[in-house]
Amino acid sequence: MSKFRVALSADFKKPDGSPAYPMFDLSPLEDDPDVEVAYAKPVDGRMTAESMAGFDALILLAAKFDADSIPADGRLSIVARFGVGYDNVDIEACSAAGIGVVITPDGVRRPVAVTILTFLLALAGKLFDKDKLTREGPAGFAKRPGYMGTGLVGRTLGSIGIGNIGAEMFRMCVPLDMKFIAHDPYADPELAVSLGIELVSLERVFTDSDFLSLNTPLTPETHHMVNAARLATMKPSAYLINTSRGPVVDQPALVAALTSGVIAGAALDVFDPEPPSADDPILKLENVIATPHALCWTDQCFAGIGASDIEQVLKIKSGETPPHLVNRKLATEASFQNRLSGYKKTFG
Repeated sequence: MSKFRVALSADFKKPDGSPAYPMFDLSPLEDDPDVEVAYAKPVDGRMTAESMAGFDALILLAAKFDADSIPADGRLSIVARFGVGYDNVDIEACSAAGIGVVITPDGVRRPVAVTILTFLLALAGKLFDKDKLTREGPAGFAKRPGYMGTGLVGRTLGSIGIGNIGAEMFRMCVPLDMKFIAHDPYADPELAVSLGIELVSLERVFTDSDFLSLNTPLTPETHHMVNAARLATMKPSAYLINTSRGPVVDQPALVAALTSGVIAGAALDVFDPEPPSADDPILKLENVIATPHALCWTDQCFAGIGASDIEQVLKIKSGETPPHLVNRKLATEASFQNRLSGYKKTFG
């Protein structure tokens, strides 16, 4: 092995070959004499085993990586997702093949928390309603009394999940003087206390929240966690914010709740399906703010995500366990550690 070979999924390039995201700085890889960088093209939105052959690492954008993507040569050691969601990666298949899967919580913590805060303030102030009124001229100005916003002092901000992003959301919202509640069966109680968060049952986070933010990964347990029955327990004045994954919400049930006034409104950066069709009912509702799974996309966000991916790829090359393994049990397996030892001996 003369080079540590890193593949990037080809969707990191535009059709003309230029970088799709120039703020993703590849120089730490390109300047390393022991690293070779190449692009691997997905087929029908999926990485192929043939394209992965001969690579030690893959930095993956939007394409899927499943059991059929795993090369027969056994060389691939890490799939580094560009972001924190990993529902496009078959974790079980990767673990069985000894491939680590990493995500980039450091790169998205602040940008996604800012997204949630943006939604919170826009919903509370009826920002888009008032923008529309203004564009109507004097007739719109005359309608202002019917569009009173919601003051935030003393209101309850709830979260399902207080992990990386959820905790940062609460940190950023401290100056708003809201009451904080959260449901998270894996929460660190000391962290909750330090942030002034009351840990509550799943039922209470729905019934008590004035603004409920979803900050949980998509798992079999969280799929359609927000359903008709739970929406029905929310305040009619409450708002739902989803920046996690679309299928955490039963979208038809949400449409029904928003249409009938069960809740006041929602702000969504994710959908099910995604992208939604142009005639999807969720996009027709005036009490919904919708963004295309991209509100957190900034130059700083993508630079941070890319830096985190590269850092973890280079840790593998140096024979170290990367810090943000999704399949954490792999780190304790002798075969994986032997692979790391081999990299350390060659490149360390």
